[in-house]
Amino acid sequence: MTKKLCGTNYPVSICFIVVNEFCERFSYYGMKAVLTLYFLTYLHWDKDLSTAVYHAFSSLCYFTPILGALIADSWLGKFKTIIYLSVVYVIGHVVKSVGAIPTVGSSDVHIALSMLGLILIAFGTGGIKPCVAAFGGDQFDEEHISERQKFFSIFYMSINAGSLLSTVITPILRGDVQCFGGDCYALAFGVPAVLMILALVVFISGSSLYKRTPPQGNILLEVCNCIGFAIKNRWNRSKYDPQRKHWLDWAEGKYSKRLIQEIKMVLRVLVLYIPLPMFWALFDQQGSRWTLQATRMNMAFGDSFTIKPDQMQMLNALLILLFVPIFDLIIYPLIGLCRVNITPLRKMATGMIFAALAFGAATMVEVNVVKTVVDPAPAGSCLLQVYNLAGGEVIVKVPHSNLFPDPIQNLQHPPKYETLHLGMPSKDLGIVVTFGGSTSECNQLFEQHKAYSLILYSESTGIQCRFVEDYTEKSGDGNPFVRFLNTQPEAMNLTVGDVSFYVPAGYRTSVNKTVDRGEYPAVSCSQQSERCSGLDLDLLDFGAFYTVILLEESGKIVAHKMEDVKANNVNIAWQIPQYVLITVGEVMFSITGLEFSYSQAPTNMKSVLQAGWLLTVAFGNVIVLVVAEGAGLEQWKEFLLFAGLLLGVCVIFSIMAYFYTYVDPEQLEKMYLKDSGKEEDDEDNMKKKNSDTHLNKMGKSTKL
Repeated sequence: MTKKLCGTNYPVSICFIVVNEFCERFSYYGMKAVLTLYFLTYLHWDKDLSTAVYHAFSSLCYFTPILGALIADSWLGKFKTIIYLSVVYVIGHVVKSVGAIPTVGSSDVHIALSMLGLILIAFGTGGIKPCVAAFGGDQFDEEHISERQKFFSIFYMSINAGSLLSTVITPILRGDVQCFGGDCYALAFGVPAVLMILALVVFISGSSLYKRTPPQGNILLEVCNCIGFAIKNRWNRSKYDPQRKHWLDWAEGKYSKRLIQEIKMVLRVLVLYIPLPMFWALFDQQGSRWTLQATRMNMAFGDSFTIKPDQMQMLNALLILLFVPIFDLIIYPLIGLCRVNITPLRKMATGMIFAALAFGAATMVEVNVVKTVVDPAPAGSCLLQVYNLAGGEVIVKVPHSNLFPDPIQNLQHPPKYETLHLGMPSKDLGIVVTFGGSTSECNQLFEQHKAYSLILYSESTGIQCRFVEDYTEKSGDGNPFVRFLNTQPEAMNLTVGDVSFYVPAGYRTSVNKTVDRGEYPAVSCSQQSERCSGLDLDLLDFGAFYTVILLEESGKIVAHKMEDVKANNVNIAWQIPQYVLITVGEVMFSITGLEFSYSQAPTNMKSVLQAGWLLTVAFGNVIVLVVAEGAGLEQWKEFLLFAGLLLGVCVIFSIMAYFYTYVDPEQLEKMYLKDSGKEEDDEDNMKKKNSDTHLNKMGKSTKL
């Protein structure tokens, strides 16, 4: 006998299932929230490769549910499938966390462990995806319809709560906790691993309470076998049979007419799925391209509050919880009062338009964001800027070039990068510098795509020069880069926040390092004396690259800050409109799409459509993978391309929807019952209908 919660018809077992789902979703979305920045800043991959691998992982997570469903329905059953694949899931998290520890092996080892961990996680999360919600529904007795409905509402809330909290917390663990001398990715992955272990422990703890349904065969496998048999049979028959008007009719004889008719209904819906991956190609870029965009924006809200770039993803989970009741209770009823016939397929097409508008908004943001970015030098060229510390006007002449036509003033602010054309991958040049009647030649081997600073200073022997190779890309996490240029005869040790710098003497520079964004009015100095009692760096802002020149003025060492790469000047609040638009698109597209597909399929075919729906998400991520690695476009052009492609797909989908005829699967059910001379009790029919409706509610978010 099933144990009930005190005074209710709720099985005690659902408590374990809800907590398990919360922990599992926390672990998945927590890990995924920091994944792109992990690729970018820890593995040091470029943005395109980081995006491609992120979406390859996401795609695999939506291919593997088919495998999980086959295992559960044909072999192990839901309970054992959840247990075994959760163990795989936990191992994947642990391997991924170990791969994020810098002291464990070389960079190749980190990459190998990370990829192995992600593959195991994809099999784990995808494999249990089709099992957990259905297993929860199995715990209720057939007569407890309202209780089952409330369970799925709670289940849905646990999914979004896990997603929301994890996308807030794990970026904090990554950025605010320092370990191994940098961002603590080991902790950011480790905490989700602990949550997944907890999810498994909680689920196993309820073992004695669960109602378990034995495997009863997989309908998806049966559908595939029927289709395969029909194709094979038709191929082997050369004569046309007027009795077989549809190619699936060639499966008659081995498979029932009812199954064939149901497959026909499902295929009509699956054909409508063909354009859908393009929506997911845009939607899933919140965790990749949009996060990378956020790293190049100003993440401060006022003087006291800042957000991390990977935390912006929490907006989608928050907005979906707000928008679902708003659309259901306000917007759709108002549209109905206006006598506008907004069918499910029209809602989905409208959702596509909103997603395209979201990428239009992202394009406008990106156009302004790139204004603070230093464009890399093209092939056969490099970048060069000049720091004049000589104390007067300097003339710089580059052979066969008019790069610096005007004299360069002392401490020109800010120095400006100029493109030096080499005409080949590398070239040795002698740059002539004239100062106060003294001329000197500075020789340097320049390499294409790189950036250099020419530091000029004077000594008793005349003008002197020194070349420094620069790093002009903005940091992967949005924090500023800093380096120090020491004009003093003694070396210095400086500490900015919790980051230490060793600055060699004699017009040499320190190593470039990232520091936390913030005000630094009194940087500690190794020379704790009146001469160097504290250096005022003022605000080190998001995305900037600073060269701090240590000069002596009136017997004291002072900091003269130069901004080589401009700070991010577009506030991250400008991403809010695109998140609002993409979430509106999700509400109209995803939720409506699931409800439409379920309403258009026979009861025993709903799992087939669920598999088809998940595959559209998988193929959407494949599209992003291909574009990220193959297109080679500027980011704003890529955003515009995706928006245009989705609008084009929306037109195609709208045409397909226009010719689609809605069907009522219940009429098909009644027809078969009548033909077979059987009748079901009306109350049982109503229970089945209600049960299906409530099962559909749990599918209202792709976060399942």
